[in-house]
Amino acid sequence: MRLDIQGLRAVAVGLVVLSHAGVDRLAGGYVGVDVFFVISGFLITSLMLREVESTGRISLRRFYARRALRLLPASTVVVLATLAGAWLCLGPLRFVEYTEDAFASALYFVNLHLADAGTQYLNADAPPSPFQHFWSLAVEEQFYLVWPVLMLLVVRWLARRRLALAVLLAAVCAGSFLLNLDWIETSSSWAYFGSPARAWELGAGALLALAANRIARLPGPVAALLGWTGLAAIAYAALAFDESTPFPGWYAVVPVFGAVAVLAAGMKDGGPRYGAVALLGLRPAVWIGGLSYSWYLWHWPLIVILPAELGEDRILVKILAAVLALNLAWLTLRFVEDPVRFHRAFKGPSWRGLSLGLALSVGSAVIALLAAQIPLKIATGPDGPDLRQALAAAEQPERALAELLDTAPTELPGNLNPRIDQITVAPDSPFLNGCHASPDTVEPKTPCEYGDKDGDRLVVLFGDSHMTQWLPAMQALADKYHWRLASLTKAHCKPGKVTTVHVGRGGPYEQCNQWRAKAVEYIASLEPDLVLTSFAVHNPLYDTKLDQRTEWTRGLVEGYEDLRKSGTRVAALTDVPYLAQHALDCAIGHPLDLPACERTTKDADPAPLVTQAVRDAGKKTGVDVIETRPWLCSSNGKCPLVVGDTLVYRDRHHISEGFALKLAPVLERTLADHYGPELGLND
Repeated sequence: MRLDIQGLRAVAVGLVVLSHAGVDRLAGGYVGVDVFFVISGFLITSLMLREVESTGRISLRRFYARRALRLLPASTVVVLATLAGAWLCLGPLRFVEYTEDAFASALYFVNLHLADAGTQYLNADAPPSPFQHFWSLAVEEQFYLVWPVLMLLVVRWLARRRLALAVLLAAVCAGSFLLNLDWIETSSSWAYFGSPARAWELGAGALLALAANRIARLPGPVAALLGWTGLAAIAYAALAFDESTPFPGWYAVVPVFGAVAVLAAGMKDGGPRYGAVALLGLRPAVWIGGLSYSWYLWHWPLIVILPAELGEDRILVKILAAVLALNLAWLTLRFVEDPVRFHRAFKGPSWRGLSLGLALSVGSAVIALLAAQIPLKIATGPDGPDLRQALAAAEQPERALAELLDTAPTELPGNLNPRIDQITVAPDSPFLNGCHASPDTVEPKTPCEYGDKDGDRLVVLFGDSHMTQWLPAMQALADKYHWRLASLTKAHCKPGKVTTVHVGRGGPYEQCNQWRAKAVEYIASLEPDLVLTSFAVHNPLYDTKLDQRTEWTRGLVEGYEDLRKSGTRVAALTDVPYLAQHALDCAIGHPLDLPACERTTKDADPAPLVTQAVRDAGKKTGVDVIETRPWLCSSNGKCPLVVGDTLVYRDRHHISEGFALKLAPVLERTLADHYGPELGLND
């Protein structure tokens, strides 16, 4: 065993753990996963090459049996323990979601599950899954399924020619890297979690293994320099990168190069004594490297669950969780990994190891499915008034709503409608049908229309997800009055001509600027009767030196004027109040004390200067500004979580579809006061 590889594993897992624990100076510690990918590709390929050289063939059954015995016992223990911890500590509603993640983790496709979920902005404010870290193991397992088969084919067809195998692998790596570069621009979640976009990293390690004989001839000083350069590259990435780095993309080349360089340096007779391999071979590093797999498995669930259970999210608690995870890793290695892996029962036919692996994977997946059937039990209070009926029957729905806001329940109503486990969005919602543009999209999707497709009047919804959230109410009015209703919205993109920060990536949000310009042109071609705009006020400007109110006012004035050039009426809904935490989590955590989830109007606006800029721009352009706060907050300044029998929010700052739909009479009256003749509301 090369001790320097164990030490490199220690570096990789240490960076990941400290990054996840919240150590700011190591915010880029996630690159440790990339180091693991390179190590895995190198070791697996080296193992198979040795088998080819000694036997002339590759036994897929033995290969997969070894992988099953090495990986599945520990991962199964952690999956089941995490499932139990989620049930005990993370709440019954989240537990239902986490059973899906547990199922996907047990069968090693959770990376694909997370990639798909990452494209849905409904999950933006949801807490991280305690199974999220299994994505990297899934990528490796998917690589293990494909790469040995390719090697086997090449060995059979080309008689052990490493060059042919290297050419094949280089082509695969090139394709994967190009796909990574494309996806980082068009679908960042697939670039991060998708195995096709990550395969080149494991392939880099595999290519190194194919070139091992030549690299081992490097002079000692060159090998030493290479090793230290590799460690420096990994350290640089961990210190310089953070959550805003568009990763992987080109940036992933830095840690991948670093890992390849360190591994290459160790091929020179175990590495020069004055090289980095000597540091990596020290006993503490080797010891941690031996625990790296189990430590990686345990650290993330504990970092998620322990702070939630203690109600304390400080870095000290997360460090404590990481230390506890290290102890559990030692116990897992001592009593699970090694006893199973080296048991004499599995030294015989390969089918035994394969059978155990299949049983563990299928068994834990079945347990996850059964756990999902556990009934959701949440304490409730008395039934609340029927919000939909109360507003629909009222002559003055605004007044009826105000009375219900003033008498908002203090306990979760027994007749909550929809139920708390059914707070979701309709399948034809723009969030799910592709009409709500993703951050990297620059072309508006058209047509995205609702209501009466043959209607004579057209209303356009324009903005970001805080405009999309009003679609259920507007769709109800469109159906009632036979409007055509067009939805033109994009994640985090504002109707005003300002440049904000690209959420999740950093840098200027130029994709929004491009999309907005094209969307405005398309809206002008539609000649709508009304353009209704709204947006989330909390996204910051890219240029922090600009005066917030002045710049937002300027940008909104230009944006509104662009929309009004064709004579179209334009209205702006102010942003909704924001909660302090996710609505569903708070409701479940305080079902009999809902005031604990309320915000005051003073605290519920995350960007008062931007809200005021909307009003200022409205006055300057003649755009009608419609205040939404009276629809969500009481006369005493409280913004409740529940009104009547309805949960107001579906997360921290998006109203639920049920609440939006039931507000249709209020929105109808407001639009009638402003645009009755234009929209046929006074007919």
